[in-house]
Parts: sequence; C-alpha cells; structure tokens
Amino acid sequence: MAKKELRIGLIGCGFMGRTHSNGYNRIRNFFPELGYLPVLKTVCSRSEKKVKAFAEQWGYESIETDWKKVIARDDIDAIDICTPNDMHAEIAIAAAAAGKMVLCEKPLARSLEEAQQMVDAIEKSGVKNMVWYNYRRLPAVTLAKNIIDSGKLGRIFHYRANFLQDWTINADIQQGGTDWRMDAAVAGSGVTGDLLAHCIDTAMWLNGAINDVSAVTETFVKQRVHQLTGKMQQVGIDDACIFHCHFDNGSLGLFESTRYARGHKAMYTFEINGEKGSIRWDLQDLNRLEFFDHADDSKVRGWRTIHVTDGDQPYMNKWWVPGLSIGYEHSFVHQIADFLKSIETGESFSPSFKDALETQKVCEAVIDSANSKSWKDTYVDWTES
Repeated sequence: MAKKELRIGLIGCGFMGRTHSNGYNRIRNFFPELGYLPVLKTVCSRSEKKVKAFAEQWGYESIETDWKKVIARDDIDAIDICTPNDMHAEIAIAAAAAGKMVLCEKPLARSLEEAQQMVDAIEKSGVKNMVWYNYRRLPAVTLAKNIIDSGKLGRIFHYRANFLQDWTINADIQQGGTDWRMDAAVAGSGVTGDLLAHCIDTAMWLNGAINDVSAVTETFVKQRVHQLTGKMQQVGIDDACIFHCHFDNGSLGLFESTRYARGHKAMYTFEINGEKGSIRWDLQDLNRLEFFDHADDSKVRGWRTIHVTDGDQPYMNKWWVPGLSIGYEHSFVHQIADFLKSIETGESFSPSFKDALETQKVCEAVIDSANSKSWKDTYVDWTES
C-alpha cells in the first residue's frame, strides 16, 4: 500500500525527544498497515553541536537551531514540541496559525491561562493535535479501561494513585538551566504538573471528571542556587503534593506525588475499588494488571494477576509471542500509531489539547487549594474529543 508521509519537525532533543523519535522509527516495522508513515524531516535545538548528534543518531534529515524556521518550512506537516514548559504555548500557537498539526509534551502549559490560549489557537485553526499522556497506551492500562467500561467493577467507590521519585533529595541541585523542572518560572509547578498531571489524566480517562479538590503541598528545600545567575533564590515549585477529591460519578479520589520518597525512581500506581470488583496496576511491573472479581466462587476468590502479553489484549498482537513483555517505550509507539490512524480515518484523537486543558484545570485547582488551604472546584468538562 502506498504510504502518505507525515513529515515531522521535532523541537527539543532531550529525553522526551528520544522517546518520540523512537516511536516514529518503530511504526514502519510494527504497524505496516497504517496509511501514513512518519518521516523525520528536521529536529531543532539551540545547540548546533547537540542537535547534529541527535539528528545523526535518530535519523533526521536536517537540523535547525531556530524553532520559528521549523514552523516556516513547507516540508513540515507536524510540529512535535519537546521543549521546557515555558515554550509550549508560543510554539503551539505559532504552529497552529501556520496550519501545522501540533503534538505537545505534557503538561500542556505552565498555567490554565496559557493552556486556554493554546486550545483557542487549535480550535481556530482546526489542525489535528495531541498531547503525549502516554501511560494510557500501555496495554495493561488500556485493558483496565476496557474492564471498567464493561461494567465488571460496577459502581466505583475509590480511586487512588501515587507517583513517587527521589531525585531531588539534595540541596545542592540547582534550579533553572538544565534543571528547569526545579524553576517555577519555566516549569509552572513541581510534582503537580510533572507527575500528578499523568495521574490525573489517567484517572479522568478511566473514572470520569474530577469535580473538586483539597490539597497540601510542601517545598522541602526553600532556597537553591539558580544555574543561570549563580545566586541563591527562593524555590517556587512543589516538591510534594497530596490531594483528595470527588469524582463526578460519586467516587472518592486520593492522590500523592513527591520527589522525596527515597528508594523510588518512578513508582506510579493506581487502584480502583468498585461494587463488584477492583483493579490495580504498577508501572514498575507494567505488563501485569491485578484484578479482583467478587463474582468468583468464595473458595477461590482473591486477587488474580493478568499477564498482559496475549495477542487478544490491547496492542499485543503487534509485538511478540504470548508471554514476552514490552516496555515503557512502547507506549509512545502506540500513541503515534493511534494518532496516524485517526488522520487516516478522520476520527477524533484523545488526549487532545482540549482533554489536556481539563487536566490543567485540576492541576491549577490543586495548587490553588494548597495555597488557600481550602476546597476548590475544578470546573472540569470531561467530554473526550
């Protein structure tokens, strides 16, 4: 079948640029039925030396050092934004105005105001868009969605999730520059936008809208040297956050995230308890989904472990034989494959900018709640695009 090209202009060549590039490169091998094929036309970074090495490693045809030149090029169909958060809005708005498809790393923006401007630009232009909330497309997480939608859990009572890391337990880590996630002016927030945003997106995809929140945050190291100025400055990001909430379906939610959980590098888990059953999942054992079915005979009733590797389970018919696992990187392959399919069919794609705006509403409500020490409504309108 003749392929149509989707010519990619990647902006930013850090860690997320690598994950996206790997996803594009695997489509040809594992999703040959798709009518569109990603073509790595150009990659952009301010460092010419860095971007040249990246382009050579991942197979990009050319390089740029000015993102505006990427958007101006006639041979680019889609702009993939892998920059620090403070650049998301400007690039996305310019790309949409130029009629380019826009793919953006999460969180969508630093603030709800920026995120709304981005959604407005997308809706005005009508261009295809997506946000890289990739955990939805791990097969076990997609299977959890299928189980919930089937009604096997019945009425949902509880949703709880956490995302724990430990990489900032060091007062010598600086803020700004290469450590931009530690700088509120660049990142917007700390663990709330970086880690809890993933938990929130997954939660609303699985369990519906979050209506209101009550949160606490903590910044354990109050001052850090700023990498760009060399001066000691106040730290504006949250090192840890805990919030509880009400979902629109009447269930209760409990969320925790921190970068101060010694021994945890990327512990992301969720558990959902319903009237008829429960499910739980752990990123560190990502090919397994645990399921409790109260309908089982009482003599054998208990938690079962589903090893998500069979060909009739989500996405797995694209990979190996049953019993052989896949990894974190495959979630990006699945996401770009689904996006390409939506271009081909004309169907809507989720998570879109509009979906990510709703997650941004929850993040903003969480920060507002922690600052004001009060419950905050989210005003989420959860209708997936």
